[in-house]
Amino acid sequence: MDDIRIIVAGARGKMGSEAVRLIERTEHFKLVGVVDRTFDGKLFNDVSDYNGEPVRVYTDPEACLENCPADVWIDLTVPKAGFLHAKTALAHGVRPVVGTTGFTDAELEELKAVSAQKGIGCIIAPNFAIGAVLMMKFAQMAAKYFPDVEIIELHHDRKKDAPSGTSVKTAQMISEARRKKTQGHPDEKETLQGARGADFEGMHIHSVRLPGLVAHQEVLFGGDGQLLTIRHDSMDRASFMSGVKVAVETVMNLNTFVYGLENILD
Repeated sequence: MDDIRIIVAGARGKMGSEAVRLIERTEHFKLVGVVDRTFDGKLFNDVSDYNGEPVRVYTDPEACLENCPADVWIDLTVPKAGFLHAKTALAHGVRPVVGTTGFTDAELEELKAVSAQKGIGCIIAPNFAIGAVLMMKFAQMAAKYFPDVEIIELHHDRKKDAPSGTSVKTAQMISEARRKKTQGHPDEKETLQGARGADFEGMHIHSVRLPGLVAHQEVLFGGDGQLLTIRHDSMDRASFMSGVKVAVETVMNLNTFVYGLENILD
C-alpha cells in the first residue's frame, strides 16, 4: 500500500498530538506538513516531541498545501478555522477529515457542495470514538420504542461549543426514528431559565462542563416502569484515534461528502 500523505492542522493541541502519534505508529501514514497558529517556518520536530522525518510548520494553510503535496488533511482545530481549512483543502484536491464540531448547517451544505464539485471525499465526524458512534446507533434503534428521551453530555471546561456536536448528531439520528413528541409536562415552566436545557424537536439536551472530564454522553429513555440508559465515556483522547484511522483510510476511496462516522462503518 502506498503511503497516505497527511497534513495535520492543530497538531500541537491535545487531539492533534494524538493524531500525530497515530501517524507515527501507522506504517502507511506519512506526516508531510503541519498547520499551527505559531512557529511559522520552524521544524515541527523542534517545537514538539515528534521524532519522524523533518516536517515544517506553516501558519498559512494555502502555503502548506502548495509546499506539501498531500492526500488527506486532518483538522482538529476550532469550527471557524476548521471550516476554512476544509474548504481550502478541497480547493487543492486534498481530502479533509475533520473532527472539529460546531459547524452550522449552512457550512456543512457548502462543504458538501464543494466536495461534489471537486469529486473527492470529505468526512466530518462529530465524534471519532467507535464506541460513541455505536452509542448513537443504539440510541437511534431504541428511539423507535422509547419516544421519551433526554440527552446529557459532559465535557472538559475548555470546550467552546455547547451542546456538543455528538449530542446534536445523536438527537438528529433519534429524530429519524422517533415519533414527534414534546418531552415533559405540557404545562411545565422553568423557574430558572435554561433548567430544561436546549430543545431539539421536543427532546432536551443538557451540557455539563467541568475540569477532569474528557468526553462523555448518556441518552436516557423513559417508559412505563422502566428506564433505559445508553452511555459512552472517553477517558483519554486516544479513544478517538481508531475512528480517525478508519476515516483517513476510507476518505481515500470516497468521492462524496460524509457527515458522521456511522455512515462509513460496516
